[in-house]
Amino acid sequence: MLPQSKIRPNMELTKEQKLELYHYLRITRALEEKLENLLKQGKIVGGLFRCLGQEATAVGSAYALDKSHNDIVSPLTRDMGAMMVMGATPREVFSSYLARATSPNRGRDQNLHFTDLERGFIGTVSPLGTLVSVMNGVVMAARMRGKKTVGMVYIGDGATSTGAFHEAANFAAVQNLPLIIIAEHNGYAYTTPTSKQMRVENLVERAKAYGMPTEIVDGNDVLAVYEVSRQAVERARQGNGPTLIEAKTFRMKGHAAHDNQSYVPKELLEEWRKKDPIDRFERHLLETQTATQAELDEVNSKVEASLEADLAWTESQGAFNGEDAALGVYA
Repeated sequence: MLPQSKIRPNMELTKEQKLELYHYLRITRALEEKLENLLKQGKIVGGLFRCLGQEATAVGSAYALDKSHNDIVSPLTRDMGAMMVMGATPREVFSSYLARATSPNRGRDQNLHFTDLERGFIGTVSPLGTLVSVMNGVVMAARMRGKKTVGMVYIGDGATSTGAFHEAANFAAVQNLPLIIIAEHNGYAYTTPTSKQMRVENLVERAKAYGMPTEIVDGNDVLAVYEVSRQAVERARQGNGPTLIEAKTFRMKGHAAHDNQSYVPKELLEEWRKKDPIDRFERHLLETQTATQAELDEVNSKVEASLEADLAWTESQGAFNGEDAALGVYA
């Protein structure tokens, strides 16, 4: 029988923690909205990959990590929320997209291609599937040094079809590594529906083949994502190995800004629009009297004001210096 993780009673978050989750959800969406406006203005050259409709998966999972143990995440391009939770700033994101010299990568790359090991995030790697191998090495190195570090890596349903994913998932299971794989099942790998790339209905079936414990969670419920992630992190920290968490979610934008998503039935989009993760969490906070509308409005006002200030600061900074392209190439 394959091992399965056991769901334990929810460890209730405080009001402050729930409002913090709400803050991360709102700042992720609002930041991407501003980035989309910049793209339409011609100020961003290249792609923009939005996580609209998937914010709860990234935010809820990363919120379960513990920075005091040097936990670390490695996101996909659509997991900006996870990096916000770990301490990345809107100024860094704006600077990266606008190719400013003040960006962490000195303007040499875009979107989430920047890393800060001290804050606990490794920038996304574009060849999908390889991130799991990278994180295997990170958490193995930490374990060899006697640390209790847990790694969390994100992957899409399409990338679970790559050989790199399967080799890395098997390695993580065999080595009993403290790794959480967040598999975002959003129905499409670019334009290809999941049913056209795999016979199994659930992504967890692929991890079970390697003897890895698995969970399926509603990826649009931030509290459910947090809870299942928290338990997986706890298991990993105790030396009980990796877990694959399949988050059922949906991206409400195309693969990137250039993609009009015409291949997705309008009825399906409308079905998922009703499951918007931020709207759902707002209703939860209000219906449980965890927060008032005034408190939610205050969070939104602060988010908007801070992003306006960060964008103004970024646009006042100098552009990428071409000579810097030769720096940081060799160790």
